[in-house]
Amino acid sequence: MATHDIVVIGASAGGVEAISALVAELPRDLRAAIFVVLHLSRGRSVLPEILSRAGPLPAVHPPDGEPLQYGRIYVAPPDHHITLEPDRVRIVHGPTENGVRPALDPLFRSAARVYGSRVIGVVLTGSLDDGTAGLAAVKEAGGVTVVQDPEEAFAPSMPRSAMDFVRVDHILPLREIAVLIRNLTREEAGRADVRATGPHLRPLESDQAEPKIALQHSDRPGEVSVFTCPECHGTLWEVDEGGILRFRCRVGHAYSAESMLAAHTDSVDRALWAALRALEERAALTRKLSERARKRQHHWVARAFGERAKAAADHATVVRDLLSQRTSTHIVPDHSDELEAPKPAVVLPEFEDEKDVTR
Repeated sequence: MATHDIVVIGASAGGVEAISALVAELPRDLRAAIFVVLHLSRGRSVLPEILSRAGPLPAVHPPDGEPLQYGRIYVAPPDHHITLEPDRVRIVHGPTENGVRPALDPLFRSAARVYGSRVIGVVLTGSLDDGTAGLAAVKEAGGVTVVQDPEEAFAPSMPRSAMDFVRVDHILPLREIAVLIRNLTREEAGRADVRATGPHLRPLESDQAEPKIALQHSDRPGEVSVFTCPECHGTLWEVDEGGILRFRCRVGHAYSAESMLAAHTDSVDRALWAALRALEERAALTRKLSERARKRQHHWVARAFGERAKAAADHATVVRDLLSQRTSTHIVPDHSDELEAPKPAVVLPEFEDEKDVTR
């Protein structure tokens, strides 16, 4: 009898406390394997140590290809996606998805594709909308979909996005999610017709250990978009998957609508800072040339360079004012930095949370 024995959990900002509180309530004899994605920046992560201390189940960064075991928590390592194949874990350094690696969607999508109705998908606190398309895949495959109550979440955007686009089975506070998981692992999973060609179940390069560039027309998801990939600047294909707008480039970078907007916002900011730097350098250089011409009694040359310097300085002021306005009004997406090792004197659940960084 197949039960709900594959649990995939994802979070971003505020996720260390949320995931730790959830796993603390799970029993030592849980007949399920737990898979966790927390948005991390590159570097060392001590999330497995934190989760191992938080509850009775051991947590690890698994090596690629490790067999699945019940009563174990598999945590995605920094700068790698974690995905599932039959009876084993894959650790994949594939293209970023939604601007992050690890991302929730590749894990959720691969779990749904392989294990169907046996999957329990859980989206916890976080900003933007990573996990929405993945949770839709779990739902499409007949699995159980769960989100943290947004009123309780540190950052409610990810749970709310999932609720907006997926008919979520359960909206619960953390403690009740743990109780639900315990109960579901004792129940028989229903049968479901899992079709790998379904809109949310199709694999992307971030799901696969050996990514392939999409060259054939049949491989291209959706229609060619007028937008370009924020990361590699390649052509994007655009597809509406059950109301969830998605973008994907030739080499596998994939974006939801919100993550696409956030990535382009970052691109605009970088372009403005580069423009400001270039204008200020131009103003400084032309002032220097104007002064040199003046010392040589080349007054008309000095005047021409002086006018160029003033124009560049005026343009730089405009760009600087625009950047100042953007800084005061722009909402920075919450994105967890690498975790710091907990101090020896700290006793759970009073551990350190992740730090927020800008993308």
